Amino acid sequence: MNYIFQMTLPHPMRRVSLALLLLSSALSGIAQDAAKDNKEQLTVVLSEPNKPGSLEVELVNGFVHVSGYGGKSVVIDAVARPRSGSESREERLNKATPPGMKRLSPASGLNLSAEEKNNTVKISTDSYLRPIDLTIKVPLNFSLKLGTINDGDILVENVHGELEVSNVSGAIRLSQVAGSAVANTVNGPLTATFKSVTPGAPMAFSTLGGKLDVTLPPATKAALKLKSDRGQVYSDFDVAVDKSPAKATRTTQNGLYRLSTDDWTYGNLNGGGAQVRMQSMTGDIFLRKAK
Repeated sequence: MNYIFQMTLPHPMRRVSLALLLLSSALSGIAQDAAKDNKEQLTVVLSEPNKPGSLEVELVNGFVHVSGYGGKSVVIDAVARPRSGSESREERLNKATPPGMKRLSPASGLNLSAEEKNNTVKISTDSYLRPIDLTIKVPLNFSLKLGTINDGDILVENVHGELEVSNVSGAIRLSQVAGSAVANTVNGPLTATFKSVTPGAPMAFSTLGGKLDVTLPPATKAALKLKSDRGQVYSDFDVAVDKSPAKATRTTQNGLYRLSTDDWTYGNLNGGGAQVRMQSMTGDIFLRKAK
């Protein structure tokens, strides 16, 4: 009996193992198809690929990572992710399917479009429905206008141009960039490292709820305007700080008098130049000299 038992047992086991293998393969295929539905790539050819261009991106939910590379096109990789702590679109649609009916339209998919005109690329997504994460490669000489509100940070690296960057609920990091920048975030740190700056171009950096850390080339000429309401201001530059008393401003409106004091710190780098303004409400400010 033992001999018969040992001979017959492997057959159902093999059938069960085969069934599990097929099920696993099917689930893997479904997962891969779903992943494909949530990913898109676009390559945008520029009208004048040998000239500088610009990129505009405005997201509601998601992160934006832009890097410069040696190519002449704009390459966009987009990934949709479900909003954490809420039902997926698939689950909502399954609940809405009438009894006895089958849904023929796809539940997922990613709406991504890019418009190019005169070397300006504008990207549109359905990021108001769910977070859309964008990873974008642009030619090295490219200006950027980037913004997001929720669920992501903004990272820019190795780009030379005019940078306009805003975030509400995340960090901003500009790494080894060149040109000029205006950057602000509400809830998050802001870090910027410049390889070179455009002479005579004003720049501004601000954050309400985080540290502000900016690194400039040693020879940068700038007129500094610095302020941290609840933190300190530090620099390893030899800043010629304006030691004159703070200016007081008196205003009158509807019979009311108001006296306000200018509590900004002013100073010059290398004799002065275009204004560089740095402001944080709750964090420290660091102005660093590139090594």
